[in-house]
Order: sequence, then C-alpha cells, then structure tokens
Amino acid sequence: MSFFQYYRCSQCEKEYDSQHLIYLCPECGRDYSAGIPLPGILECVFDYASIAQAWADFIKENPDAGIERRIHKLCEIFSPVDLEHYPNLPVGNSPLIPGTGLGIKNLYLKFDGLNPSGSFKDRASALMVAEAKRRGIKEIVTASTGNAASSLAALCAASGIKAVIFAPANAPKAKLVQIKVHGATLNLINGSYDDAYKEAMKYSLEHDCLNRNTAYHPFTIEGKKTAGLEIFAQLGQLPDYIFVPTGDGVILSGLAKAFADLLAARMTDHLPALIAAQAESSDAICSYWETGIYQDAKEPKTVADSISVKTPAAAHLAYRVLHESDGMGIRVNDTEILAAQKMLASRTGIFCEPASASALAAFFQAKEQGWIKDNSKVVLMITGHGLKDIEAVKDDT
Repeated sequence: MSFFQYYRCSQCEKEYDSQHLIYLCPECGRDYSAGIPLPGILECVFDYASIAQAWADFIKENPDAGIERRIHKLCEIFSPVDLEHYPNLPVGNSPLIPGTGLGIKNLYLKFDGLNPSGSFKDRASALMVAEAKRRGIKEIVTASTGNAASSLAALCAASGIKAVIFAPANAPKAKLVQIKVHGATLNLINGSYDDAYKEAMKYSLEHDCLNRNTAYHPFTIEGKKTAGLEIFAQLGQLPDYIFVPTGDGVILSGLAKAFADLLAARMTDHLPALIAAQAESSDAICSYWETGIYQDAKEPKTVADSISVKTPAAAHLAYRVLHESDGMGIRVNDTEILAAQKMLASRTGIFCEPASASALAAFFQAKEQGWIKDNSKVVLMITGHGLKDIEAVKDDT
C-alpha cells in the first residue's frame, strides 16, 4: 500500500488529487509553452507519520536486516506506486564505492552505470513504466540526448509498452543503437535536446500516452530520489556533500526530494549540501544560483552531451534546492571533464561517460578552493557508463 497522499505545487503550494493524471500545476503551469523552464513542477507528498511508523516497525522486526533489505523497504514506503507494478528488470541498488586515492578518505562513488541501460535514468523510467501499467496506458513518449531514451526503451521493452523517442540526430551513436535495439520508435531531430523536448511535448498532446519528459511528470523526480534513499541506507547516515552532474536539474531535485522526505519522516535531522556540476557552456543553473536571475545557457556545446542543455526544465526547482541545502554550482570545462574521466578509470576501474566525470572535476575545484575539508563525507554521483559514449576518449586511448 502506497503512502502517497497528494501533489503539491513547488511554487504556489496548491494541492491536487494523487489519483489524477497530472503534470504541471494547473495554475502556475497554465501559460507554459516549450522553450522556458517548467513552471509549477509538482511534488509528491506522503503520509510521513505512517512512513516513520512503518520504518520503525521494520527495524524492530528486522534488527539485523542488511543494506539490501533496508534499501528495498525504503524504496517501498517512499514510492508513489505499489512495487507490484514495476517492470521485472532490476533497477537501482547501485554500489557505493570508496574513491580511494581521489583526494580525501571519506569519498564515495555512487555508480549508476550498472543499471540495466547503463544510466541513472533507469530510475525515473522504471517508475514511469510502473505508473503506465497501473493506469493501463500502452505508450510512453520522451525527449532525450540518449540516456533517458535508451533507458525508457529498455524498461518499456521489459513491460510490453510502446516507447516513442525524440532525440537529436547528433546524439552518441551507442545510445541511438540502444534505443533501436529495444524496439522503440525513434524520431531523430535536426536540432538540440531542447528542440526534441518541444516535439515530445507536442506528440503527447496529440496521442493517448504518458509523457516522461524530465521534470514534466512529477514521477521523474520521484524515481530519481531512490538514489538518495540508497545513499542513506548504504552510509547509515547522510553525507556532508553530494556532487551531481547537472543539466536539466532533475537528478539534483530528485536527491533533494529524497532527503526532504527523510527529514519529514524524522529519519534524519539534516540535509547534505548539494553541488551542481555544470559544463561551462551549459551553465544556466550555476548562473541562476549566483545571480538569482534566470537566463538560458547561451550556446551549449560540450563533450558531456548528457548535461548539455540550453533551457533546464527544472531550473526553478534546482535553484531552490541548491539554496535550501546550502549548496552551490560549479562550472567545469571539457579539458577538466576528460581528465577526470580518465583519472577515474585508471585509479578506480570505473569507466564513466563524460557527464558523470563532471562531478569529480567539480570536486577537485571545491577541494582546491578549500570548501571541502579532509574529514568531510562526500558522494559523487557517477550517473552513466562510459561505453555509452566512447567518441570523446577513443582517439586518446
């Protein structure tokens, strides 16, 4: 039984029935048109007192429960959809690996490249597929530079649901191959991710389907929060800092939602500082955090395609959670990203895609500036496997 109660607008705080198929707040999102950050993103509100009791009962009855059982229980009680609807393809429970030799003692790497499609995006796709199955919807559409698309294609294939994808024609070839091999309908766009986002929005208005566009449906954030719940279970507490590769700002917002939920259920008493790692040319959220004024990134062009975004969908929510967590935004350039990618591979055995390496590059900046102390507990979100995009490194290997 889900403890999900209702939706609440992240801007005006109006509440909406959890049983309705709803995307943005009907009031704040009334004048939304593709090409601007999403207004009125909805957040899921749970019965936190009942969750706290369910967790206390679980611990009392299972005092010796291992990390895996704790993770399963946390994801169950904090899910807006009953687990019976999830696809039969294991997602999440990714390892938290010590980052030995990368700068400080208590550094950990949350490696989501081991998810079925090799990406963090499987977390959101799994929940969206579960919601489609619960509602009897047979088709899901999304826009993506590749990871969300290949993720949705895989999870839909595991559940007998049609996946419709809009992706830039210049997306990494490996990701396009993934989309096709899973049998998804692939529509290549001669333009940017932002252009693909617009086309997916248009498609969903004209077809009977569920729209998985990042941040548009609140369950994309709910799916991504599971990584935060896992970190809590794996460490036995929350870290001091979490470095997050940031494009649209939805992974950042999902992690913040996990910690806000844990706080509301009185399972923790503090929030970690969230650090948004952005490519220099795709820095809209960094600039927003610095100035308080939103502006699109001028000309996103970076080797880290997964975080190359002109108009971040969750810009307003990301701005809020950065300030609420006493976090910050850090820009990294392509040279720093590629150097961090190679260092991670050669020192830890983890081959990640360039976007993921932005978290390590940002950590090095923060450490050099003295913002991170040697005794700090730090987690780097390593969100995608390097085999999803080998073009950036193949000429140097």
